[in-house]
Amino acid sequence: MINQCLRERNQRHIIQRIIVRGLLVLDTPTCLGSGDTEGDIDLVILRDSLEDKALLMGSSIAGALRNYLRDYEYGYNADEISVLFGGQRSEKEGEQSPLIINDALSNTTPHVELRDGVKINSISRTAEDRQKYDLELLEAGTQFDFCFELLIENNREQLIKELVIVLQGLENGAISIGMKKQRGFGRCHVKEWQVWQFDLQKYDDRIAWLTFPHWTTGFLTEYRTYKSIADTLSVHLDEKDKRDRLTINATFTLATPLLIRSGQASSDKAPDVVHLKSRRDGELQPVLSGTSLAGVLRHRAERIVNTLHKNTSIIDEIFGVDFSKNKTKKATASRLIVHESIIKETTDLVQNRIAINRFTGGALHGALFNEQPIFGNDKTELNLELELRQPKPHEIGLLLLLIKDLWTGDLPVGGTSSVGRGRLQGKEAIITLASENKIWKITQGSKDEPLTIDNAEDLEKFVDALNEEVAA
Repeated sequence: MINQCLRERNQRHIIQRIIVRGLLVLDTPTCLGSGDTEGDIDLVILRDSLEDKALLMGSSIAGALRNYLRDYEYGYNADEISVLFGGQRSEKEGEQSPLIINDALSNTTPHVELRDGVKINSISRTAEDRQKYDLELLEAGTQFDFCFELLIENNREQLIKELVIVLQGLENGAISIGMKKQRGFGRCHVKEWQVWQFDLQKYDDRIAWLTFPHWTTGFLTEYRTYKSIADTLSVHLDEKDKRDRLTINATFTLATPLLIRSGQASSDKAPDVVHLKSRRDGELQPVLSGTSLAGVLRHRAERIVNTLHKNTSIIDEIFGVDFSKNKTKKATASRLIVHESIIKETTDLVQNRIAINRFTGGALHGALFNEQPIFGNDKTELNLELELRQPKPHEIGLLLLLIKDLWTGDLPVGGTSSVGRGRLQGKEAIITLASENKIWKITQGSKDEPLTIDNAEDLEKFVDALNEEVAA
């Protein structure tokens, strides 16, 4: 009976196998959470049970690649028609994916950094009770050796084309992995490739595949490495990226000192409060985190929308809804991606402060503390990257008002803004709208120089659309 079922079952008639190995490098800290909330840290990274190495699950890679392929080929929220990942998610009995993705281990013992966060009340601008959390992140520069294997029965050209699309997305850094991708974590790229193609209709290739060292990880030194996956597989992509998105790349400098509190001190003798730093290229560098900037933007957006007497549903549509914080609404992911920014050419200075007794006007006993914000100079620079998926005209108008407030220093970022910290000064901004293939550029050499805007009338139309949305 069992043999009869096996004979009648649909079998794969594989005619070719393609094995691809790559070296994945993390460009920003990455949260590969284990889901374990027991311990001193709310969320720790996933580690292999046998080796002391970070574990990147094949299912995590597959999910990121599948979403990217769907968005790239058909646009956001489109039905999946690709064949690379098998049946659609809505199908109860879909086809099995022809792409095999193995779990990947980090090449070295993981180096982690701790980040903490807290929810800020938009009215009082203070931390809400019991809303603080901390998590472990893999440091930028961590490397993973991963392996794919593509099984080809038919549709060879479409399968290889879709494979090149997703692998090229990894190669170019267009795909992020892990948690909190909308806040700048998990950005990565593939540094090198190795590819083997086996035609199973040929005897020599069948033997070569059978004797291939599948059990080894990493690159095989006796084989050639490649920089471009498209050139390696001899595929030229003619398809246009169908992702409808607005991207803003803005360059700022520090108009005042900046302090984003770090959840960990570098030493026992460190000041009570130090600015957040993250390791890049082997050294700690000050950063403006995506979580901090996103929180600031959301609170100012709420203020703008409330001033215009508009329902705050606009905010939820852009920044998403967290079900754990608002159980009356359906949880949705943020459509606004806020990347983490490195702040270049800064100086660390320690400032001593003390709390004042408001009744006596004298120093409060035992309340002396010191802080270490970062200070800017003529060479200080940070680049803010924002990406809004499926933008609507009134949403673009709201983002433009937020950039304007950051540009003029009216919207501070980080902590201790009440003592004059956290103000930025805009230098240049490039705004790109993919659906209309339009680019706008805003420049201002210094604070005293005039502002130059390309096609300012077009940008005004988006702000007018916000006013019309409010009136509606």
